[in-house]
Amino acid sequence: MLSTIEILKRAVNAKTCMNLLTEDQKNQALLKMAEALEEHAGEILAENEKDLENARGTVSDVMLDRLMLNRDRIHDMAEGIRDIVRLPDPVGRVLSESVTADGLQLKKVSVPLGVTAIIYESRPNVTSDAAALSLKSGNVCVLRGGKEAYRTSHMIAEVMRKALAELGISEDLINMVEDTTRQSSLDLMKARGYVDLLIPRGGAGLIKACVENASVPCIETGTGICTVYVDKDADIGKALPIIDNAKTQRPSVCNAAEQLLVAEDIAEDFLPRVKELLVDRREAAGKIPVELRLSEKAQRYIPGTPAGPEDFDTEFLDYILAVDVVRDVNEAVSHIAAHSTHHSEAIVTENEETAAVFTHAVDSAAVYVNASTRFTDGGKFGLGCEMGISTQKLHARGPMGLEELTSYKYIVTGNGQIR
Repeated sequence: MLSTIEILKRAVNAKTCMNLLTEDQKNQALLKMAEALEEHAGEILAENEKDLENARGTVSDVMLDRLMLNRDRIHDMAEGIRDIVRLPDPVGRVLSESVTADGLQLKKVSVPLGVTAIIYESRPNVTSDAAALSLKSGNVCVLRGGKEAYRTSHMIAEVMRKALAELGISEDLINMVEDTTRQSSLDLMKARGYVDLLIPRGGAGLIKACVENASVPCIETGTGICTVYVDKDADIGKALPIIDNAKTQRPSVCNAAEQLLVAEDIAEDFLPRVKELLVDRREAAGKIPVELRLSEKAQRYIPGTPAGPEDFDTEFLDYILAVDVVRDVNEAVSHIAAHSTHHSEAIVTENEETAAVFTHAVDSAAVYVNASTRFTDGGKFGLGCEMGISTQKLHARGPMGLEELTSYKYIVTGNGQIR
């Protein structure tokens, strides 16, 4: 087994190979990687079944869903790579040009970051997304997947590495850390001189550990305490499907809604309809009902589980929804400011002035009007796929695509000038 530092040294050495690749060569490599994933789907699924077997009985069903692959999901992974091929190369763009008072020609040009390290948990599709985005943006990637998905992620990485080798390109543009203990994560966090950007993708514990311990540049991503606020001027025909989609379409992901706020003017009529939709109808259909954790105000209108002190500060990633009743949009904004992780928030209203208050005052990476929070996604935003969803403001915010994986440098051309 290679040590993490040995893998990092290989990654640094591979930067020269990466810098020499043309846009066409990168695109050909990506297409070969996508093709290889589909060709080797059987081998990937065999390893995935081993991971699933080990995880059953130890994690929830929604977390098993995050871990599980099938042929459709592998096809989607391949299509995500092909979407990246169709996007323009972010490297080498002239961002600005000027001439200084000294007659120097100044160009600000986009460049790769270098080596990007990604620590992620139980979603093996991140392996292909991260590798593809890194390659297209001219970066070498070092992938550190969770131990619960290691077999699957390792096979995906090996399939893509072999695809590169078949084109005569260095396999070390894509690297998978072999040590699945916490030590390897700490090694990446402290790998100054090797790692140019660290991106954690996972739960609040992982994000917190990286932010607090990393001595390399680190992006805070992912944790999503997302809120839907239903205003007194909402179209109920829009509000109910939005809430249903935001909570139940895939509750284990970071852009799923965890909180529902309802204006008190409509709470008496609206909350029973929410309960009917998310609890009663789902039970009748044999689906998992949503557990509604209700504030004291919300308990006046419907039965449910009384909300505990932490429920409005928890990313459930499950069929659980914290529900509160607020006076108006201003109180909704204040609630979000106190409890949100600044990922994605939505308002449902037909009042344009109220919508404007919400979109201007809510300080989150994505703010929606009359749409589900589930759209905060690199693919849905036209980025091909995403490296993660940044909930901070430097240097990236929201879904991180190709542009967010580049920096820039100045190219200065003179004619003998001295200072």
